[in-house]
Amino acid sequence: MAQRIDPWTSTEIADYKRLMEEFGIESMEKYRKRYAELVYIRRGIIFGHRDFAKISECMEKSKKYAMMTGMMPSGRFHIGHKMVADEIIWFQKKKADIFICAADIESFLMRSTPLEDARRIAVEEYLTNYIALGLDPEKVNFWFQSDYNSDYYKLCDMAAREVTFNELKAIYGELTTGKIISSLKQAGDILHPQLEAYGGTRPVVVPVGTDQDPHIRLTIDIASRLKEFKLIPPAATYHKLMKGLQGGKMSSSRPESIISLSGDPKQESRKVMSAKTGGRTTIEEQRKLGGIPEDCVVYEFYVYHLMPDDSLLESTFKDCRNGRLTCGECKKNCAELLEKFLTEHQKKRLDSRKKAEKLLKRK
Repeated sequence: MAQRIDPWTSTEIADYKRLMEEFGIESMEKYRKRYAELVYIRRGIIFGHRDFAKISECMEKSKKYAMMTGMMPSGRFHIGHKMVADEIIWFQKKKADIFICAADIESFLMRSTPLEDARRIAVEEYLTNYIALGLDPEKVNFWFQSDYNSDYYKLCDMAAREVTFNELKAIYGELTTGKIISSLKQAGDILHPQLEAYGGTRPVVVPVGTDQDPHIRLTIDIASRLKEFKLIPPAATYHKLMKGLQGGKMSSSRPESIISLSGDPKQESRKVMSAKTGGRTTIEEQRKLGGIPEDCVVYEFYVYHLMPDDSLLESTFKDCRNGRLTCGECKKNCAELLEKFLTEHQKKRLDSRKKAEKLLKRK
């Protein structure tokens, strides 16, 4: 049975290999050594791509290119979002023109978030955390969907001419008016950095989770049909989504599943102690049979964010597998590392909020 990918619901991906085969996503394997400095590529978390070769060529030969991403300002910025922020920052260091969209219209249509709340969340939660994590706000093109200019809206409107209702239904499944509008705005967001007013035709890469692939596929089709704009179809990188604390997808709509980067460090890190693990029923069984780190949310925290040293990560994996490490010990260590990270991050947030506000005034 074919898989259905939906950008608006919390569906967990069980089989990434099968998903790649079904939707034509290429493996990132050939780039793992070349871009090993980014932990997500090195460890296979960024596992697939569409047309990344042209982006790699731009980076290697110092050619012009852009990176575009969007934020859904409807809830708290959590540690699962950090992965995208780190990738944005990496592309910025790799000389990409950075475009970040606050999808307040989509948040209003799909999550019923009032526009005023969406704008506040975009600044307080997303922009502030992006900057605290290392984004240079002086080298960012940032906008809200609700107040962009006429060239952008013209592109969105003309994109609507290039797709049919049946085509949208084949990509997204069940449709609503809100989904149709949101999908066309997404296409406009992704393609507009190539308009003359924003730098002109050049390759654009979009970092996404696999749940956003329908938007990428639609935009690739639209780009190839809008001949008058001379657009290059976008490239994309695909990352695995972090599991929530109790398993399933980590999502702001389920506060119990997330670690907030804006919350109190002690309270947030304490949540780890109740996280789902790959441990056995008793300590005796754990010592005898060993744990299953591949099924452990705590180990995933190490892989994604808290243990950049590969040799230390490998020894932790082996200690779990061999039963030398108990879940209680592992959770305690993870909570301590997380609290340390969040404490330092909170200090950076104080100054970053001011920079985020300054970025808005510059628009």
